[in-house]
Amino acid sequence: MGTMGTDLAAGPSAVSPAYARERARGFLDALARPLAREAEQSVVLVVSELVTNALRHSGGTYTLELTAHPDGVEVAVHDPSPQAPVMHTPDLTGTGGFGWRMVNRLALATHVTAAPGGGKTVRALLPR
Repeated sequence: MGTMGTDLAAGPSAVSPAYARERARGFLDALARPLAREAEQSVVLVVSELVTNALRHSGGTYTLELTAHPDGVEVAVHDPSPQAPVMHTPDLTGTGGFGWRMVNRLALATHVTAAPGGGKTVRALLPR
């Protein structure tokens, strides 16, 4: 089992979804038991969606944690916003509404927990 945690804050390149995807790919590439390509793409997509939501709703600070389990990979994003993600009707004009719905379709399970000092952690468990 492997874990990677990264505090991502300050500077635009350090907090971007592209940087988070790069970190996730590095984590997945280092696993002793690699994921199938489709599973790897799903993990990277979920990382991107959760980080994008954290950036959009929490003021630009988040922590990404990836954990490899025997049967899956857990993606956890911690941010200072207390507001949990909500299923929206997708807006075809380009304003969003697809991300949380997509995360829930790709994941075996999702869970949102409030942090004791404020904020929340959004977790998604994806199959290997």
